[in-house]
Amino acid sequence: MRLQTTSLALSLSLALTALAGTAVAGPAAKLPERLPPLAADKALPVPQIAQKTLANGLQVWVVPRQGLPRVDYVLTVRNAGYAADPADAPGFASLYAGLLVEGTAKLNAKAIAETAQSYGGEIGANAVNDGVLLSANALPSQAAPMLTLLSDVAEGASFPDDEVKLAQANALQGLKAAQAQPSFKATRALLAATYGDHPYARTQPTEASINAITAEKVRAEHAKRFRPDRALLVITGRIDPEQGFKLAEAAFGDWKASGEPIADTAAARRSAPAQRVFVQRDGSVQSAVRLGRPAIPATDADYIPAQLAGIVLGGGFSSRLMQNLREDKGYTYGARGGLSALLSGGAIQASADVRNEVTGASIGEFIYEFGKLNDYPVPAQELEDTKRYVAGGYLINNQLQRAVAASLASNWLFGLPPEFLGEYVPKVRAVDAAQVQAMAKKYYAPKDQSIIVVGDYQAVQSQLKQYGEFKQEK
Repeated sequence: MRLQTTSLALSLSLALTALAGTAVAGPAAKLPERLPPLAADKALPVPQIAQKTLANGLQVWVVPRQGLPRVDYVLTVRNAGYAADPADAPGFASLYAGLLVEGTAKLNAKAIAETAQSYGGEIGANAVNDGVLLSANALPSQAAPMLTLLSDVAEGASFPDDEVKLAQANALQGLKAAQAQPSFKATRALLAATYGDHPYARTQPTEASINAITAEKVRAEHAKRFRPDRALLVITGRIDPEQGFKLAEAAFGDWKASGEPIADTAAARRSAPAQRVFVQRDGSVQSAVRLGRPAIPATDADYIPAQLAGIVLGGGFSSRLMQNLREDKGYTYGARGGLSALLSGGAIQASADVRNEVTGASIGEFIYEFGKLNDYPVPAQELEDTKRYVAGGYLINNQLQRAVAASLASNWLFGLPPEFLGEYVPKVRAVDAAQVQAMAKKYYAPKDQSIIVVGDYQAVQSQLKQYGEFKQEK
């Protein structure tokens, strides 16, 4: 199952990581002489976002764009994702979201897919911690029937018995494969150390939770989770606001909430005692090393400078962790770190998979880089390069029409206003070295980070003593 730490921060971090190696030159790289200076960063040009709330509470945002000849839809529903899963049903939201497009009262799974294709597009759903996103796109001439299909799925998903059983079987096989990976165990231990018993710690399924799923339970959860008064519909593309609102009213105007809504997710803790946890994996030739602590939600005033501090630390190929542990020491193929911010909380996380013989040394380098970020201001050129990297990656990512719809929907899901889409780059540009260092002291202090290691204890035991006593788990 997919780990949902997909917040705006996580989405940005993934996008920036994907662009790593091209957006910022490494410290040893030299540009040819006589190149013209780089132009100033530009804010993302955000068109007027027309907004309307239907009588049933559904919010509708329409963003006309004259680029790609299609219309994109993203229907986002709060309190429908992993954080809504009961304590005895962790990871339920992933299976649930996948089943949304597997049948309605009118269409089976095959018919839904073929109908979407006949409109020149596709339809799909995925779960994140704070909600579920149901997306679709179509040719402008097929905008109306595609939105009708989207509403049929959102309001009338039937969760056929055979599709639920197939999804269960696939989930069990996926769980077996995931459990064989050290990253799965490392994530589980780090989430527990970070969030304790908060719902954000429960994104991974168990065999018992998958086996307990029935079609009746999925239908009951859908009735509670999918509600118009907890939803936003974003429409982007070759469509004007008046037409968009008319289509939304026709497709979703009759959608009614039923039963009691799921309660809002409680605020996650912002600090926790640092832990040392070792998870045994017999015969492992590598150690999965993870560091982390609780942090802040995306709406916190510290969000952007704290995120930028994390990108300096571990947000791309030219980040300090990557340059140290991979390029300089050769301990790992990749090292990452940074801030993941959600609606009700967030986390600082750092990771690398390293050879057994350098497990202790790798932990030492993590601690060194966290400490360096605390103790010294980021040099002006490094900070400038990082800000250009962040701004460039963000602007490139949001050139895509689908990405604009997804960004707006994700921002809303995490409590951010629509104008944040265009405010992000200017706010990044405004961060200075003093703010980055202040964020480092506040959220990246080495003493506050839990350390998780998954591997063969006998092979690395002697290397861990200097970092404290590790609690051993299986």
